Amino acid sequence: MFAQRTNLFKSSGTAAARAAAKAAADAGMEIVDLTAGEIWSDLAPTIQRGAIEAIGQGLNRYTDTLGTPDLREALARKVAVETGQLWRIDEIAVTSGAKQALFNVAMTLINPGDQVIIPAPYWTTFPAQVRIAGGTPVLVDTRANGYVPKIEDIERAITPLTRAIIINTPNNPTGAVYDAQTLKAIAQLAIKHDFWIIFDECYGSFIHGDRCHHPIVSLVPEVRGRTVIVNAFSKSLALTGWRIGYLAAPQDLISAVKALQSHTTSNPNVVAQYAVLHHLREGDGSFETRLHAQVAAARQLGLSVLGGLQHLSLPQAQGGFYFYLDLSDLLSPDALNDPPVSVDDVAAALLVRAGVAGVPGSAFGDPVGLRLSYGIPPDMLERGLTRLVHVLNTWNWASQRDPMI
Repeated sequence: MFAQRTNLFKSSGTAAARAAAKAAADAGMEIVDLTAGEIWSDLAPTIQRGAIEAIGQGLNRYTDTLGTPDLREALARKVAVETGQLWRIDEIAVTSGAKQALFNVAMTLINPGDQVIIPAPYWTTFPAQVRIAGGTPVLVDTRANGYVPKIEDIERAITPLTRAIIINTPNNPTGAVYDAQTLKAIAQLAIKHDFWIIFDECYGSFIHGDRCHHPIVSLVPEVRGRTVIVNAFSKSLALTGWRIGYLAAPQDLISAVKALQSHTTSNPNVVAQYAVLHHLREGDGSFETRLHAQVAAARQLGLSVLGGLQHLSLPQAQGGFYFYLDLSDLLSPDALNDPPVSVDDVAAALLVRAGVAGVPGSAFGDPVGLRLSYGIPPDMLERGLTRLVHVLNTWNWASQRDPMI
C-alpha cells in the first residue's frame, strides 16, 4: 500500500517516549518527563524583540531558499569565530532545524549502496536518514571506551563503499565529548580514505567540567573540503519550536542543498530568521551565559541525587544536558531474570512505579542505556530523580522479573 522506503524506518524512539509520558499524564498520573531534548527557559530578549520587529514590519514573504543574505552572512561570521577560518555566504545554508540540515546532507551526499559510519549509541535520526537516502549505516560500538569511538574500530569499519562518517559531539544521547586526539585521527582517516565528515555540534554550547569542544576543521584545516558542519539554535538559545538550523560546507554542496530544499520546505520560517538575526547582531552573550549556568546547576543537582544509586555508575555527563545510565550490570544474565528484563521494561516500569519518563537506549541502538534529560526546572528534576533512585535501588534484580512491569 505504501512506498517501500517506509519499511526502512519507524517513528523516532525519543518521540515515542515523549508520547508515552504524555499518555500517562493524560491518564491522571503525576509524571516527571525527562525525555525531551530541550531546555525549559524563557526566550532571550533579543529573540523576542527581533520577532516582534519582523512582525511589525510585515516581513511575511518568501526569502531566499537558503535564508536571507543578512542571516547567512551573520552565520558565516559566527562559524568563522568558532573555527578560526573565514567562511563565505555561499558556504552557509539556513534550514528548518538541524534535522532538515542533516536530511539535506544525506540526500545530496549519499548514493544507494553507500556506507555511512555511525558511532553507537547514536541519535535515532542518523541511521534513519541514511536508510531513506539509500545508504547503509555501519555502526561502531563505543560503550567500552566511554562512548567515544576507538580509532582502530573506525578503521576496521571502513570499506571501499564508505561515503561518510557522522560525528556528534557533545553526543546525544551519551553526553560524551570527543577529545582532540580522536577528532584529529578521524580527520586523517577521512583524508586517507576519501570520505566525508558530517559534524553535528548542536550541543557544543554545553560543555562541563574540564572538557573542551573542538570543531574538527580547526584541528585539521585540510579536512574542511570534505566536512559538513551542522548546528542549530534549538539548544543554544532554547528555541526548539522555532526550527532554525544551519550547515556550513563547501560551496558546491551548498548549491546542491539549495536545489533540494527548493523542492521540500523552501525557506525556513521568516519571523524566526529575523529573530535569530537580531540576536546575532545585538546579543551580548549574557543570555547564553545564564542558560549555561542553569544547565550546569541542574547537572550538579542531578549528579548529587544520582549519587545515591547503589547498583549503577554515575554518568559522566560531559556535555549537553543528558544523564545516560548504563544498566548493563542490572540487565546481565547473572541477574537470573525469567523472562529477561530489557531496558524497555525498565523504562516502562519507571513510568508506572516512579512516575518518571526516560528514553530507553533501544532508541539509540543500545540495549542497556537509559537517557534522562536534565533540561527541566530543578524542583521537578530533583523530585523525578529521587523517585527513580528509590525504585532502582529497591527493585529485586537478583531474583525474578519484578511484578511492577
